[in-house]
Amino acid sequence: MREIVHLQAGQCGNQIGAKFWEDISDEHGIDPTGTYYGDNNLQLEHINVYYNEASGGKYVPRTILVDLEPGTMDSVRSGPFGQIFRPDNFIFGKNTSSPQ
Repeated sequence: MREIVHLQAGQCGNQIGAKFWEDISDEHGIDPTGTYYGDNNLQLEHINVYYNEASGGKYVPRTILVDLEPGTMDSVRSGPFGQIFRPDNFIFGKNTSSPQ
């Protein structure tokens, strides 16, 4: 079986990616907590292409979210499916107003 790692980069990439995960989760019967709620075995047939099955039967997106600013990550985390992502998969810079 193939596995896909989804890379989301920058503000636009993360906003589009967040919507992608909402849609693909709905298609596969996965709720915002990563729990399967579907009623069709076809939804689970290739679920491991995009998701890792974690402990407790939770499904976690196989994705890495990258941005230079933490603001976009904050909006993804506070979005409808923000809690489905692994916290370690958020990679972002520190917001600072001092020159470097």
